[in-house]
Amino acid sequence: MAVTFDLFGTLVDAEYPSDPGAAVADALREYGVAVPDDWDDAYREVHIDAPEGAEVPLPAHVAAALRSRGVDSPDNAARRAVVTAFDPEVTTRPGAVEAVAAAREAGAVGLLSNCSVPELVARTLIRSDLDRRGFDDVTTSVACGWRKPHRQAFEAAARGLGVDAAELVHVGDDPDADGGIEAVGGRFVNLRETTLESVAARLRAGEDPCP
Repeated sequence: MAVTFDLFGTLVDAEYPSDPGAAVADALREYGVAVPDDWDDAYREVHIDAPEGAEVPLPAHVAAALRSRGVDSPDNAARRAVVTAFDPEVTTRPGAVEAVAAAREAGAVGLLSNCSVPELVARTLIRSDLDRRGFDDVTTSVACGWRKPHRQAFEAAARGLGVDAAELVHVGDDPDADGGIEAVGGRFVNLRETTLESVAARLRAGEDPCP
């Protein structure tokens, strides 16, 4: 058995911009990009035709939105603006540290997070009370190319831990996304029905982490 955890809403809470498009626009201006007058429309439009379940990195979307209005983003400005715009305050959720530590004592432990912003997961971990070294592998949708609940997201996390996806127990707060583990034969611990403290206690007692 290996345990993977969702990050946002499961192990941590993070404050995001209330208007992401406006936050990205402000950051683009900081990097010298001429933001189009109809940026709100451009930001909301679909510019990249991706397969269902695939992750479109937000910098790629922003660069494509600018190109659709005839604006270039030199010197990797789109990526830098996205990273700047998404710079959240992070709060570690109760029981998170204990649950990850207990999972590590029981076997391999990983992180599997939907996140379209490069560097955000790493920066979030640094700002949390969690120890990055407590995870044997960190898988993000922006890196592996697939968002939960797509099976390839869970399979990527399993490969990172050196196990079959059916061996995973995935802990998360979103049944629609995190519950996708069940489609590959793994098991889902729904934090809407239990707590991280309970997960830690069951693991430390040598019990099944699924309630």
